[in-house]
Amino acid sequence: MKKIIQNNIDNNTRIKATSVDNNPITGNAYKLDQSKAPIYEALKKFGKMRVVPFDVPGHKRGKGNKELTELLGEKCMALDVNSMKPLDNLIHPISVIKEAEELAAEAFGADNAYFMVGGTTSSVQAMIMTAITRGDKIILPRNVHRSVINALIISGGVPIYVNPEIDDRLGIALGMSLEKVGEAIIANPDAKAIVVNNPTYYGICSDLKGLVKLAHDNDMLLLVDEAHGTHFYFGEGLPISAMAAGADMAAVSMHKSGGSLTQSSFLLSRDTVNAGYVRQIINLTQTTSGSYLLMSSLDISRKKLVAEGVEIFDKVRSMVQYARDEINDIGGYYAYGAELINGDTVSDFDSTKLSVNTLGIGLAGIEVYDLLRDEYDIQIEFGDIGNILAYVSIGDTDNNLERLVSALYEIKRLYGKVRNDSMPVEYINPTVVLSPQDAFYAFKKSVPILESDGMICTEFIMCYPPGIPILAPGERITKEIIDYIEFAKQKGCLLTGTEDMNANFINVLN
Repeated sequence: MKKIIQNNIDNNTRIKATSVDNNPITGNAYKLDQSKAPIYEALKKFGKMRVVPFDVPGHKRGKGNKELTELLGEKCMALDVNSMKPLDNLIHPISVIKEAEELAAEAFGADNAYFMVGGTTSSVQAMIMTAITRGDKIILPRNVHRSVINALIISGGVPIYVNPEIDDRLGIALGMSLEKVGEAIIANPDAKAIVVNNPTYYGICSDLKGLVKLAHDNDMLLLVDEAHGTHFYFGEGLPISAMAAGADMAAVSMHKSGGSLTQSSFLLSRDTVNAGYVRQIINLTQTTSGSYLLMSSLDISRKKLVAEGVEIFDKVRSMVQYARDEINDIGGYYAYGAELINGDTVSDFDSTKLSVNTLGIGLAGIEVYDLLRDEYDIQIEFGDIGNILAYVSIGDTDNNLERLVSALYEIKRLYGKVRNDSMPVEYINPTVVLSPQDAFYAFKKSVPILESDGMICTEFIMCYPPGIPILAPGERITKEIIDYIEFAKQKGCLLTGTEDMNANFINVLN
């Protein structure tokens, strides 16, 4: 197994163990006291001190910005503090942040955990920049989040795309086929790593254990974009987590299903990568002024999930299954689940995901998304061409799900049409001509999208959410892609990524 910059430093020194409770997923005994929340406890202690602030932030515990304090509350503003000795420092943790990271590593079954305050985008980018440098090849599915391709633009890595299979009925990309990944490895034995997004936004899971074996047998790292899989570490009867499967690194979006504040995330790693080097990579881009509001939310949420995660996610699964059954009983909609499992490109399914295909009622997902918000005051996670996702997690109730089901019934009754089979699929396999970095920094010109057929794109264009690029830098534009973009516009999808904020023009190679 390769290591990223060898050293003999013990990067996983443990604090004194005080707890013998078991991890409910692995059955292993916790050696650390998982009832502690070191950052939160340090903030509470600091709050009782009469410290006069001649440091940043300039609002001085809220006194300098009364309107903001009225909005967020005095307690919140008082805890928006700067790094100092009693509170440790995110870029070089030696006390309470270090202790909190050790607790998180143990809770997630990792050797190391890093508090990330730039969202899981920063976690994904640090993960990839740890594994590769300019000119290195990396094997990945093309339906990755834009943060992955952004990391390639920054690092100069060369993507070896494995185009996913498509579920024709749903129009969505599936997981990574072991056979296709194996073929990519044979063709590119010098690749340094394999990336997999698991689960996808729609709940599709790849065969993580199989991918780990393929990677390690070929001296490659296995990196997992696990933005939507926090609950895999704490709930029973769910797909295997990245760390449990033996992955080398994983980016976990704690704020999605874990209950922490927006923009807070964990980067997890095993000792197959050098912890000190990972920290250096993180510090290339992450702020030197880490938010203690975000860090304490990670600390508290980890503590809660260790104590109550099994119960929490058992309830979530039960609520989602009830809603799935009720929605399917309406007719026309298809709330899909474990029946998609095929042992290959759908190795497992995340049963907490309430993904619903809407084409059977003659409406695009984005149309249902807009109707739910505008007519029924229900905000779901996203709607795309053929599907919607209602994100159900730690704070949801049975009553809210009843309201969603009732609204979907009414939408079908009032707005439903005959199914339109001409609606395009969600994912179109692209043709890659240049690396993302070479294309992004190349000389370019702006042309109308409708006139760009055959040209090479030098920027992104995507519907957001979910943030999977329709086009990425270095890919050839085709009529099929142009038609998809125009259809997405007509249906009201939010198109992002282009310099032109209206997405009528696109940058191409000059």
